Amino acid sequence: MERLWGLLQRAQQLSPRSSQTVYQRVEGPQKGHLEEEEEDGEETLAHFCPMELKGPEPLGSRPRQPNLIPWAAAGRRAAPYLVLTALLIFTGAFLLGYVAFRGSCQTCGDSVLVVSEDVNYEPDLDFHRGTLYWSDLQAMFLQFLGEGRLEDTIRQTSLRERVAGSAGMAALTQDIRAALSRQKLDHVWTDTHYVGLQFPDPAHPNTLHWVDEAGKIGEQLPLEDPDVYCPYSAIGNVTGELVYAHYGRPEDLQDLRARGVDPAGRLLLVRVGVISFAQKVTNAQDFGAQGVLIYPEPADFSQDPHKPSLSSQQAVYGHVHLGTGDPYTPGFPSFNQTQFPPVASSGLPSIPAQPISADIASRLLRKLKGPVAPQEWQGSLLGSPYHLGPGPGLRLAVNNHRTSTPINNIFGCIEGHSEPDHYVVIGAQRDAWGPGAAKSAVGTAILLELVRTFSSMVSNGFRPRRSLLFISWDGGDFGSVGSTEWLEGYLSVLHLKAVVYVSLDNAVLGNDKFRAKTSPLLTSLIESVLKQVDSPNHSGQTLYEQVVFTNPSWDAEVIRPLPMDSSAYSFTAFVGVPAVEFSFVEDDQAYPFLHTKEDTYENLHKVLQGRLPAVAQAVAQLAGQLLIRLSHDRLLPLDFGRYGDVVLRHIGNLNEFSGDLKARGLTLQWVYSARGDYIRAAEKLRQEIYSSEERDERLTRMYNVRIMRPAPHLQFQLLLFLAFPHSKNSTPQPFDLKKWVEFYFLSQYVSPADSPFRHIFMGRGDHTLGALLDHLRLLRSNSSGTPGATSSAVFQESRFRRQLALLTWTLQGAANALSGDVWNIDNNF
Repeated sequence: MERLWGLLQRAQQLSPRSSQTVYQRVEGPQKGHLEEEEEDGEETLAHFCPMELKGPEPLGSRPRQPNLIPWAAAGRRAAPYLVLTALLIFTGAFLLGYVAFRGSCQTCGDSVLVVSEDVNYEPDLDFHRGTLYWSDLQAMFLQFLGEGRLEDTIRQTSLRERVAGSAGMAALTQDIRAALSRQKLDHVWTDTHYVGLQFPDPAHPNTLHWVDEAGKIGEQLPLEDPDVYCPYSAIGNVTGELVYAHYGRPEDLQDLRARGVDPAGRLLLVRVGVISFAQKVTNAQDFGAQGVLIYPEPADFSQDPHKPSLSSQQAVYGHVHLGTGDPYTPGFPSFNQTQFPPVASSGLPSIPAQPISADIASRLLRKLKGPVAPQEWQGSLLGSPYHLGPGPGLRLAVNNHRTSTPINNIFGCIEGHSEPDHYVVIGAQRDAWGPGAAKSAVGTAILLELVRTFSSMVSNGFRPRRSLLFISWDGGDFGSVGSTEWLEGYLSVLHLKAVVYVSLDNAVLGNDKFRAKTSPLLTSLIESVLKQVDSPNHSGQTLYEQVVFTNPSWDAEVIRPLPMDSSAYSFTAFVGVPAVEFSFVEDDQAYPFLHTKEDTYENLHKVLQGRLPAVAQAVAQLAGQLLIRLSHDRLLPLDFGRYGDVVLRHIGNLNEFSGDLKARGLTLQWVYSARGDYIRAAEKLRQEIYSSEERDERLTRMYNVRIMRPAPHLQFQLLLFLAFPHSKNSTPQPFDLKKWVEFYFLSQYVSPADSPFRHIFMGRGDHTLGALLDHLRLLRSNSSGTPGATSSAVFQESRFRRQLALLTWTLQGAANALSGDVWNIDNNF
């Protein structure tokens, strides 16, 4: 205390006696204003310090003051201690308040101070302030988001030719890049890939003929539109009897076989829907079929007379590559001049496929004999029940040709101010085989509107923490070719830096129900955002309230798995980045015009009964608020604990086979043990993170490292942080990388070139849980005694053991990564 007193006395002696500006309240006519006065330093001190602080003075330094009364002298001596005590109390209270506030606001960004999310709060729209509140950001976003522009862009885009590789697409590419360049973006560029696309041959169109019992080719069945085809179909001519196979699912083909109608050696007639074209053709190939004809069944679409329906002369387009990207460069990016070995994707079919119209399908169905199809297989094309067949012989000729085609992805970027090397990615398919109003025009319009909106927000003070990357994809109608080639080209960068992918494809296919196809990591965030967005068709309700009114279990109503035909699928199943695709759909009815030449703006507008602008804006609001949270929250709002529920649910499906395996001397104990390790590790880490966040941010950052794959450069960053935690030359950033949980579920034991979709829950291949379950079901089937059954249709113990090992060790690896240090891990089952 004596040292502190000496310093104070020294400072008082050395302080200059300069004049200071003092503000005094002015009475009278100008009451309420402040007036400046110039005063001497000593007089100023008198105003602000009524108690004079003095220490012991040397003898003779100045005349002695008259002796004060005892209590006044005691007050003088105690004054410094009182002031210092008050300062200590104030400082302690301030620190306690600061820590309490930080703990109660775990998702606040550096520039966003969340004070209240009261929906009745009326924000001041003067956004040129130092601090933007969460309500300000919401108001800013909604203010700049324009509903009218969305409808105009959808209409104009649907009128333009934009088949991948066409002259019309080249012109649209230039226009969209120019539109992005006019906005306040930090970077705009294009990425060109040279990919193998398949197109019909105008000189040799695909054909379908009747064949008599002697094998002689008879009457040709007209294919109304020679432009409608299945890209990546096998080329050639096949002949066989016709069989009706419902949707072409494995269970449909097994049912056919059980009813005495073998698909092997025959042409299958299957309906559009439920599964993709590629899955239908692959299933038919696995059961030995010769070829596949795919038609739209009117009973699968809305029967509402007030809504438009698909013409009976219209066939549906769809590719049949069971995979994504360029099938002629599997696992490699298709950049120009790159030399690839002469290989093709294992997902390319070896049998031909062709779309046909409902009119042609009705002519074929009338010729079928054999057993009557099950009631759930019946349709509305005939006045009598459908039969399974077989029917007369048919000859299908497919003459598509492959062409090397340049495609262009367009990029626009707003750099983050704190974590610019972490990307929140949002994309939409730009190309379309036909008008593509619902398929890609809606998504393109929403993407452009979000670019314009966020650009305006940046001009008005918005600074995202992480970078926003807006992408317009090319080649989407051929199997997400543009997005997959980009992922393949920049895999080593993107699996480290991409945080989340948001897809705008197929965003508006109706207005009755809302769906989110997503990774479990995003489920909690989607729930939060749904509570912030108004329903486009239920006034006074949020989307969340609309959903729970129908089904209290909101996630059972909304959440769906990512399908392979979504551009979001490759981000999760191939790269290990959590992704989501939003859709508004009709109530239990498919949008009838998707992938047809009737997917026009007018038909989409009629299906939605004039509500297209409102529904499109609701999707834009959902996507926009999701982007704000993902790009601006200090801690990424990803719920890694959700995967514990997923693991329990999926692996619980194995329980029913325990008895069958035990009879063969096999066990599932290994995978059960790995499941338990993961759930315990996830729960323990969750508790440690949230219990320690209020007390020790350094521990929080160290815990977050355990949620990610420990890449070398991140380990180096962690070492620097631990060595220099308070460097004054830089602001330490939290290791908020929960996104790496998704990466842990990519099997490290299979080759990305041979099995690109390595995700054990969402991927495809023998390493997945789905493949293991399908294999186990063979224990209860009669496939082993079925003539002509392939080896893949018979239970094999050696294959089962390999599958179990792949699944177990991938799951155990995820548990180990969450557990942290090796001395906390026990891999002994």
